[in-house]
Amino acid sequence: MAEKTIPYKIYLEESEMPKYWYNVRADMKTKPAPLLNPATHKPMTAEELSAVFCDELIKQELDNDTREYPIPQEILDFYKMYRPSPLVRAYCLEEKLQTPAKIYYKFEGNNTSGSHKLNSAIAQAYYAKKQGLRGVTTETGAGQWGTALSMACSYLGLDCKVYMVKVSYEQKPFRREVMRTYGASVTASPSMTTEVGKKILAEHPGTTGSLGCAISEAVEAAVAHPGYRYVLGSVLNQVVLHQSVIGLETKIALDKYGIKPDIIIGCAGGGSNLGGLISPFVGEKLRGEADYRILAVEPASCPSLTRGVFAYDFCDTGMVCPLAKMYTLGADFIPAPNHAGGLRYHGMSPVLSQLYHDGYMEAISVPQTRVFEAAQKFARVEGILPAPESSHAICAAIDEAMKCKETGEEKTIVFGLTGTGYFDMVAYEKFNDGKMDDYIPTDAELAASFEKLPKID
Repeated sequence: MAEKTIPYKIYLEESEMPKYWYNVRADMKTKPAPLLNPATHKPMTAEELSAVFCDELIKQELDNDTREYPIPQEILDFYKMYRPSPLVRAYCLEEKLQTPAKIYYKFEGNNTSGSHKLNSAIAQAYYAKKQGLRGVTTETGAGQWGTALSMACSYLGLDCKVYMVKVSYEQKPFRREVMRTYGASVTASPSMTTEVGKKILAEHPGTTGSLGCAISEAVEAAVAHPGYRYVLGSVLNQVVLHQSVIGLETKIALDKYGIKPDIIIGCAGGGSNLGGLISPFVGEKLRGEADYRILAVEPASCPSLTRGVFAYDFCDTGMVCPLAKMYTLGADFIPAPNHAGGLRYHGMSPVLSQLYHDGYMEAISVPQTRVFEAAQKFARVEGILPAPESSHAICAAIDEAMKCKETGEEKTIVFGLTGTGYFDMVAYEKFNDGKMDDYIPTDAELAASFEKLPKID
């Protein structure tokens, strides 16, 4: 089809929306290593996980073989409020850059929660409700996941307890208030309300917190309250599964107009949005049907893929969760209080870690001042204020487009715009005032953290 017929925004019909989630593990030649019991170092069983997670979600977490999971009708009905989401051709950005590259972004910020997180939040809340639970506990970094989960729980009549990373709790009061408006209770983490929170504060006085800290508190709270389970917004296999709806829609939209991307880019923290975006494309790579360059972009202040080690580690700072084999900076590593709160996690999804380890994707890290320069450039021409997390992908997409300008290559670039940044104005203020700096951990700091990794035979 001639390029001039490709619209600015590619919308899918409701009938074209995916009716299943795609489990990329089914096509992986090397499966992600199993979660281990921290006491015995044996693979976690469904029974052991049942004290923390919902039963149906445990099945999805442990299933490496089922390729397609039908999406329950109740979840599909909820998705219809904001899905399918648009795939947008960034014509204005291309013109500004004077690049021959064609740039597309999948925009996931067109819902009340403001990000892609709602795709998994409604699924996890649905299964908790179906199990007859009273409520759920969770952590949140920048607040997108907590906002999404509070919205989903409100819709289904579930209680929602959120532990919000302290630096984000203080920097983003409006995000916190949205969660409270939806009925969630929100606690700054680490806190004095849990034993693990007290322990972390004793060991790290004055800490601004991390996702690993908040996870520990949320898990303790779930176990301590009968009728509650813990749900997680990233990292886990089940979350990557639910988020595959992003990539499936992207591929359907591209195929509709005969577009084949050369490069697919996503920001990387725990791995949910990147995993969801790339799943059907990396599936084709795994099956030998097509090839793409897949690029993960992480903050230089928390570079788990680019400077971490591939090893078993605790998923949380309090070291109460199962051990996962992943690229990690060490569960004891607490990143600098940068403004991409949703990416401040010490590890990476086991699925993405295995794919990266096996060479199916690349990774780079970028400092936050460059990220905000890209965010500003994008906002000024495309009319959307992007979330700091998403802006990591924007930064890399601009870099790749400029390489095309230098070489004259007409590559097609697709990146994930995971959400909006309208609750991130403290960060934008610091950037605009020239008060933002770039902290990058030293090799010595990382080495000290690696020394504390659990010793697995």
